[in-house]
Amino acid sequence: MLRIKNHQISGSLGRSILLDVYWSSSGSSKPLIIFVHGFKGFKDWGAWGLMADQWARSGYVVLCFNFSHNGTRPDAPLDFVDLEAFGRNSYTMELDDLGMVIDYVNSTDLLAASGCDLSEIYLVGHSRGGGIVLLKASQDRRISKVVSLAGVADFGSRFPKGSDLEQWRAEGVYYIYNGRTKQQMPRYYQIYEDFEASKERLDISAAVRKLEIPMLLIHGMEDQVVSAEESQRLSELNTRSQLELIQGAGHTFGSSHPWAIADLPTHLRIATDRMMRFFQT
Repeated sequence: MLRIKNHQISGSLGRSILLDVYWSSSGSSKPLIIFVHGFKGFKDWGAWGLMADQWARSGYVVLCFNFSHNGTRPDAPLDFVDLEAFGRNSYTMELDDLGMVIDYVNSTDLLAASGCDLSEIYLVGHSRGGGIVLLKASQDRRISKVVSLAGVADFGSRFPKGSDLEQWRAEGVYYIYNGRTKQQMPRYYQIYEDFEASKERLDISAAVRKLEIPMLLIHGMEDQVVSAEESQRLSELNTRSQLELIQGAGHTFGSSHPWAIADLPTHLRIATDRMMRFFQT
């Protein structure tokens, strides 16, 4: 297995995007899979690296990256050490970051040694990243296939409502508790203002309706973070979509962070196998 680790490129507002690339040493004309992490996530979270390894060993080039404002830094890619950046992250920044990654691999020789076929680019996004990849796939003709893994169906419903929204506007910030790290993580009101100004660009349902490429929606039936009903709802909007519901699976398909086991958890292995079949068709 060959790998480029923690390569830096420029992202939104000049902040760094950190990325990894995986590929096997044999073969050529390999499609590129780009994996997009979710909210309070990062490329090295849990068993995502094992999933990328499996894809690479099956003949794909795999790129995983950290959003520029996900709260980590290049010198601390596993920890949320920059809560100011986290608090100012937005959906449009994440869409822009993903676009910058795609532009970068198409305009440089970063993947030259991998045998990558850039005419075949597949996007996979987890949770919030699932919504991001569906939007990007509808806006970028370079994308050939897209997978939403426990993905969200909309962004608007995630914001505070009523008096909570008014309090957010008045105070300028509210905090989300991260049970894993025990941090209070800020979200600044400008995120909501950015969403309101970009509603058309951020309309996941509209994006799914117009998608003309193969689309796979995978969801765990026991997901307590993003209901499986969200993927079911999206699947009804496009006759080209494929829906895979995994009985007993939760939001991260059995993975947790840190993940010290050499094998994929059962439900993530099932999801990974299903994605592999989708890529191969």
